[in-house]
Amino acid sequence: MTTSSASPMVTNLKLKRKSRILEISFDTGETHQLSCEMLRVYSPSAEVHGHGNPVLVTHKKNVNINALDAVGNYAVKITFDDGHNTGLFSWKVLHDLATNQVDLWENYLARLRAAKASREPLIDMAVKYHT
Repeated sequence: MTTSSASPMVTNLKLKRKSRILEISFDTGETHQLSCEMLRVYSPSAEVHGHGNPVLVTHKKNVNINALDAVGNYAVKITFDDGHNTGLFSWKVLHDLATNQVDLWENYLARLRAAKASREPLIDMAVKYHT
């Protein structure tokens, strides 16, 4: 059996804003769907990865994508509606997220529980409490 070290290439990205899903098609014929929340909490940015010590990203249940910008023929820069736009999602990163999303998501939920953190969006306290 021969294995190729080359990662599958992305052939199409389709953002479904209403359902907050990014549909990703690869040159292998695979098509996967990743939630915007999953992409945000697993962003390959230094901000999230904390230089080797991953930061637990919380309160992103309703995050969406504002823009997708191609970076050469190897990655996409995603701008989220919470302003986060650092970190390039290479085709390898997208494929790894897509093919491992069940385990990654379970790991994320376990980390949230352990930290007593939440996926729910934060409420603007200024609206809730008047001075």
